[in-house]
Amino acid sequence: MNTTILSKIKNDKIISKIAETFPNTKIYIVGGTVRDFLMDITSYDRDIIVCDKEAKDVAIELHNVFDSAYVPLDEENKIYRIVLHSKEDENHQSMIDITNPIGNTLEDDLRRRDLTINSIAVEIHTGETIDLFGGIADIKRKILSYIEETNFVDDPLRLLRVYRFQALLNFSIDTETLQAICKYAKLINKPAKERVAYELMKLFSGKYTHTALLNMNKTWLLEEIFPIVKELKQVPSNTHHHLDLLHHSIETVRQIQNLYDEADDRVKAHLDKVDFGGFSRLTHIKLAGFLHDIGKFSTWTIDETTGRHRFIKHDEVGSKLVKPILKSLTFSNKQITYISEMIKNHIYPSQLMTSSEVNEKAMTRYLRKLGDNTVDNIILAKADRLSARGEAITKEIIETNINNLDRLLDFYFDSLETLKPLPKLLDGNEIMQILNISPSPKLGEILSSLHEAQLNGDVTTKDEAITFVKSHK
Repeated sequence: MNTTILSKIKNDKIISKIAETFPNTKIYIVGGTVRDFLMDITSYDRDIIVCDKEAKDVAIELHNVFDSAYVPLDEENKIYRIVLHSKEDENHQSMIDITNPIGNTLEDDLRRRDLTINSIAVEIHTGETIDLFGGIADIKRKILSYIEETNFVDDPLRLLRVYRFQALLNFSIDTETLQAICKYAKLINKPAKERVAYELMKLFSGKYTHTALLNMNKTWLLEEIFPIVKELKQVPSNTHHHLDLLHHSIETVRQIQNLYDEADDRVKAHLDKVDFGGFSRLTHIKLAGFLHDIGKFSTWTIDETTGRHRFIKHDEVGSKLVKPILKSLTFSNKQITYISEMIKNHIYPSQLMTSSEVNEKAMTRYLRKLGDNTVDNIILAKADRLSARGEAITKEIIETNINNLDRLLDFYFDSLETLKPLPKLLDGNEIMQILNISPSPKLGEILSSLHEAQLNGDVTTKDEAITFVKSHK
């Protein structure tokens, strides 16, 4: 009996309710639920294995008990999900995954899992603990160890899950597990891309994403998932960057996390929002930070006279390159647009704030252009600056740049209540009538030009918009 976990079970409203509903059924909490209990981490999702009753029957009954949503995930393997209302669990939406043992016994089910720390089971009535592979010891040692090498072959997504848990927990990976990942790295291309994308986002949601990325690179898994990493590795450090391009990209991720950890409540509240893709803005901006310089390899030149490395328009090139990469991983259109726009504009705030013409009008134009993504973009720009400390970059340059970006961030928050969105002066149909044209690329160009004119303050009324459009005949 594990008295620590039994105490956690009794204090957990959801699991204690399950135990009360099924007093004579052998039910185990397993996987992440047990791991989080042992590590004293708040867990809002529960994984349970039912040993002497049909999982579907248990799921349906719990669906009624909790008045929740019922989702059959995998009828063949008898895996079902209950999605609880937020009121059930401290205003967090929680899930209960219910299954019968996959295999002949509970032991068989635990044996086929990814890591020892995820293969511990505890019976919810008695506290009986089944730890066949030393998971509790590995949690205490902060080690990630695989259970059986063949499990990576059966489901290669487990290769990526090792690093997902490193990003979340900051555990070390044992030598045998690393050797197995190197051996099977190419298999990561076999699982459905949707599953890979989900694991990637879980990885980027961890506090220690940069550590996981550095270690993924050592086992070749990183470039299997992102082939463009091979190009990043070819761009060396230079007078502006103390790191080669790959390590600069990973350092940017680390700096984004640091900036979040040190941020005030306004910034944290914004970056904690889940506005698209099912993950926070912080998770997405860290992914954008990792990919923000992918346009550099194809724009790389070295000045023959000065030896300076130049990457002209790498921001624009990178914003285009990232779209097919993310699309191949089945990211949503909103996610792709967001990350592409972050890459396209990652230099913009620093350039704006170092311009001799910076003023309130110029800053307002920036805010209107970036809109809800302003905070994210400034955080990315700050992280990029902090990640480039070549010999030509003095401490004064860095401090001035960061102070200017903080000034822009404060201007944004001060302007929130007074800055109204730009009015839509003309729509596409009106423009087609004015110019007597049909839908075409030219129409899109005119709409874009009109928007830019509004951002600049050159067009403020409908009459001015009509005049502006007529000038594009």
